[in-house]
Amino acid sequence: MAATAEWETPSTRPDEIENLVSGVDRYNPSNVSILEDYLYHQTRSNEYDCFANLAILKLYQFNPQLYNPDVVVNVLVKALTAIPFPDFNLCFALLGERPTLNNQDEPDPVPTLLPLLTTLHSHLLQCRYPKFWALFKSSECESLRDNYTVECAGFEDSIREVVIKSVRPAFKKISVERLSTYLDLPAAEVATYVEKLDWKVEGQDVIIPPNQENHIEATVVRENVQFSQLSKIIGHAAKTSAIATA
Repeated sequence: MAATAEWETPSTRPDEIENLVSGVDRYNPSNVSILEDYLYHQTRSNEYDCFANLAILKLYQFNPQLYNPDVVVNVLVKALTAIPFPDFNLCFALLGERPTLNNQDEPDPVPTLLPLLTTLHSHLLQCRYPKFWALFKSSECESLRDNYTVECAGFEDSIREVVIKSVRPAFKKISVERLSTYLDLPAAEVATYVEKLDWKVEGQDVIIPPNQENHIEATVVRENVQFSQLSKIIGHAAKTSAIATA
């Protein structure tokens, strides 16, 4: 519940933005520049506010003349770091049919980058982390890296946090080599990285402390059934059987 509350109302959200996204002013096109500036603050400071970013896309949907493709890409890049929450799909659903930009010095990057972003999202969602890093580091994503994720403070570390969120409940022990491919870190650096998580390296393996998801204990549930209750159940079963055979 705490994680959900932080997702809906981040503790880093300024009062001005809180008042804006919580009221009807979120649909006022004159406020789009405020929300866009807040998005760029998020990218520079490694903060994140899904609802505020969704408000930008909603304003673009209502007011196509406001459409800024660079802002759209930055919103989607930030949404990648929010997995397993459904932020990316929520943002994607608001894109719809984008306006055709005329008299622009540069072409709209969204048609080219959107399929790549969608594939990266799919790899993360399906826990195909080595494939995510391979695509992200490939020449196909050069424009995405050089023009967008490089400006997004802590982007790669935020993706590693996504990885950790899925590894923690799924493993009690994982090899250093395997985890290094998940995190896109040299095996020699994995020990240093997991130390901050209070995980331990023993030989060639990383030991993940027990938690509610990866540590299953057998439990015995004892029910106290009174004889009067049992006789009613048997009587009902006998009546049902007699009707069925009649």
